[in-house]
Amino acid sequence: MKSDTHPNYHDIAVKCSCGNTFQTRSTLHGEQLQLDVCSSCHPFYTGQQKVVDTAGRIDKFRRKYGGPA
Repeated sequence: MKSDTHPNYHDIAVKCSCGNTFQTRSTLHGEQLQLDVCSSCHPFYTGQQKVVDTAGRIDKFRRKYGGPA
């Protein structure tokens, strides 16, 4: 088996823009990874996700297929 075919896998600190930090393992060169969104602040995981209907598609669908108004 060849030696040095796989990159080094080491501990790394992950820091989100919301201030959340956690440890994981990565092959990334460096000691810290900066994120914009993590599971602590993402709307899908926090339950604050909103349906944005700017084009009226939901109302159009309900009119077309007879759903509740």
